[in-house]
Parts: sequence; structure tokens; C-alpha cells
Amino acid sequence: MAHKDVANKLMLKGTTTIGVVCKDGVILASDTRVTMGFYVAHKHGKKVYKIDDHLAMTISGTVADAQRTVDILTANAQLYKINIGRPLPISSAARLVANLLFSSRYAPLLTQVLVGGVDDSGPHVFSLDPLGSLTEEKCVATGSGSPIAYGVLEDKYREDMSVAELLPIIVKAVSSAMKRDAASGDSFNVAVIDKKGYRELADKEKEKLLTD
Repeated sequence: MAHKDVANKLMLKGTTTIGVVCKDGVILASDTRVTMGFYVAHKHGKKVYKIDDHLAMTISGTVADAQRTVDILTANAQLYKINIGRPLPISSAARLVANLLFSSRYAPLLTQVLVGGVDDSGPHVFSLDPLGSLTEEKCVATGSGSPIAYGVLEDKYREDMSVAELLPIIVKAVSSAMKRDAASGDSFNVAVIDKKGYRELADKEKEKLLTD
């Protein structure tokens, strides 16, 4: 089987991840269920990772490959800040991951990631597939729960909305995917990146958004 076919088949197995650009920041979200086929390997897996105060990423696919990608981006972001004296631009972070995935195309790192954050040019979200294809997006969902999430996002999302306005919509999108997609579920994480930096929503905040 061709490597591209393997990558494409694994892209949609399990997980719901979401990334959106707001007028004042970026929101990244994911469910927490980790699956191996029909087996639930972990109920509270971490799929949203802080890379730096202004930069984060979501992961899906093979956990080991995804975590290696996180580690490489984190190390390079820190080295860039030490050597250059300023934070790594979001587009550069996404291009670094794209180059990593493309250079491994003959033995692919089977992961699909979203890279998002805020820099001097504003908020950005980039989507990358296992072979390193790179696209900048305003509103994107990946994984097997993405068709359900898109049903909410495409109805409610507008580019001129603030983080506060979009948070209930993101929570509804990931919650809907968890209810309808067997490979997504258990719980979810939401991270906000704005001029104040990176923060993850506490359980009470998520519960309130679910009930609003």
C-alpha cells in the first residue's frame, strides 16, 4: 500500500480537533479519547499542547509520532527565542512542522496537526497533513468527528467574532462531535491564545459554557 494511502486512512481514525481564528486571538480544542480501533486506550489523553506563550498545537493520529512532532517544535521554538531574541513566528512554526513531515514522507510520521497562535502579524491557524501539506485556515476541524463539528462551525462561525463570542460555539462543536462520533468522547480541552498569552479553560469554565 502506498504511503499516501496509509496516511489518508489514518487521518480520519479517531479524535476531534478544532482551530479557529478570532479577531483578538486563537482557540484550539479537542476531545480527550484515545482509541486503538474499537478499543478505548485512554479517556483523558492530551491533544492540545502549549509550545510557547504565544504558540500551541493540536495532535491526532499515531500518538508517538504526534508527540515527537510536539517535542521537535517545542525545542526549536525555544532555540529560536534564545538565538534571535524574539518569539518564533506562527508561519515559521507551521513551516518547520511541514518540513519535518515532508522529510519523513517515505516513513511518514502518521499525525495530523493544527498549529495556532498570535504574533506581530496577528492570529493564525495552520493545518498540516501527515505528508507535510500546509494550509492556513480561519476555521478548521480534523479527525473522525470533524464532519459533525463542521456542522456547528459553518453555521455559527464568523471571522469578526471575538474569543468570548466564539468559545460557546467551539464548545458546542466539540461536544456535538463527542456525542455522535464513537472515536471521540469522554472529555475535552480548550486553549485560548491572545495578547495575554496561552491559557487552558478550567473545568468550571467548560461546564458553564456547556450549560449556557
